[in-house]
Amino acid sequence: MVGVGPWPGGEDAWPRVAGPGGEPVLDPRYDPELLAGGDTRNVVDAYRYWTVEAVVADMDRRRAQRPDVALFVAVKNWAHDLNIGSVVRTANAFNAAGVRIVGRRRWNRRGAMVTDRYLHVEHDPDVASIASWAAGEGLPLVGIDNVPGSRPLEGYALPARCVLLLGQESAGLSSEAQAACDVVLHVTQHGSTRSLNAAAAAAIAMWAWSSRAQDPGQTSAMRDA
Repeated sequence: MVGVGPWPGGEDAWPRVAGPGGEPVLDPRYDPELLAGGDTRNVVDAYRYWTVEAVVADMDRRRAQRPDVALFVAVKNWAHDLNIGSVVRTANAFNAAGVRIVGRRRWNRRGAMVTDRYLHVEHDPDVASIASWAAGEGLPLVGIDNVPGSRPLEGYALPARCVLLLGQESAGLSSEAQAACDVVLHVTQHGSTRSLNAAAAAAIAMWAWSSRAQDPGQTSAMRDA
């Protein structure tokens, strides 16, 4: 079985906190069904048995401790394939502040592996809308695509607060999207293929941002807890 079984020791050993009158009550972060039946979700050990709401709240709390750091990921709604779900799953892994779906509202969630439940996912009808939102939040719009005039991602000082804008799998960033970006970056390649899979390029870009902006000690603590 993937994950963990029921909480060791049974209900009498469930994690508790002091209630209003000082009596022990179940810690509200924990889900009684998961405690009783086991937790097979793909979550780090620190979040085992927690409710979805508690996990989201804790991730929000951790980001709030670093108001100078915030990553948003905006993706053009590719042709209903799994790439967009893969991007959402990676955004969750790096605790992105949010994902914004640009274009079609409906998207294929299979590749997200339920991680969209732990993220703030918003919708923008078009490029002009995401550009306006980013400007209003004071967030640079950073395009990711290997188009003429783009700059290498390697060595570029990604802002600690920014939006990564990812294009369509087949067509990449449109000319309108490129014009809306503060900068467009590409992942340098050394093989024969013209381009990386869009979800792979997104993962590399998010890792590059995280390696510069995030606290690696906090990340390791969450993974190992």
